Amino acid sequence: MIRGYARKYFEGKTCIFCGKYRLYKLTDKRVKCKHCKKYYSLNKLRRDLQLLYYFYLEISARRAANELNLDYSVVHNKFMQFRKCINNYCLSEAKKLNGELELDESYFGGKRKGNRGRGAKNKTIVFGILERKGKVYTVIVQDVSAKTLMGEIENKTRKGSVFYTDGWKSYASLEQYGKHNVIDHDKELVDKNHNHINGIEGFWSFAKERFHKYHGISKTNYPLYVKEMEFRFNNRNENVYKLLVTICIVRGRVGAESH
Repeated sequence: MIRGYARKYFEGKTCIFCGKYRLYKLTDKRVKCKHCKKYYSLNKLRRDLQLLYYFYLEISARRAANELNLDYSVVHNKFMQFRKCINNYCLSEAKKLNGELELDESYFGGKRKGNRGRGAKNKTIVFGILERKGKVYTVIVQDVSAKTLMGEIENKTRKGSVFYTDGWKSYASLEQYGKHNVIDHDKELVDKNHNHINGIEGFWSFAKERFHKYHGISKTNYPLYVKEMEFRFNNRNENVYKLLVTICIVRGRVGAESH
């Protein structure tokens, strides 16, 4: 199952810490790097590379546990470690968005439909900003008031950008921050002036399709799942497994221990 980029670590040919070649085995079944002098359990690393591959394929923790003959809690906790690494990566890579930007909010979780402006019981409100021909940024917000949304907009976008939103009243003051285009949903989704928010709505569909697989996500962990969707969407045309190995195993050092 392990392939390509990760195989050099799986086979014990390359150090997970420094990336150099030349590992030798210790008597306690760990390996030690000749160059950086650090050591780790190769068996544990191999297990975590396998789990990361299941995570990459979006296979549930329960199914992964059954197929790998592991305890469910061990797999679930490891998957959450992966999500924490993804969250840290997204935050470290975040930069102010500019150009043509699509803005929108969406409600996640709960059984009832979200009631905009007043929210809905047990719903999580996610605010999204999509840079056309670029990436999406997401953040969980407590409400959709002008104060909350404009605070996020000013923090994550450059003044003078071109903003596309629907007619929600909280976006009214955007005209003082940049060029504001208001979408009329009663008309065609795309007009000749590119006046639409199809990009961010496409992200909501992408995320919610995946959220349907999960049950009982805690409020505490919800931000990690949202950032995972952001990460998968932004890197959907990239080698996601290779990137996951880099940020969760190589940088995150999940499955390794230093001297």
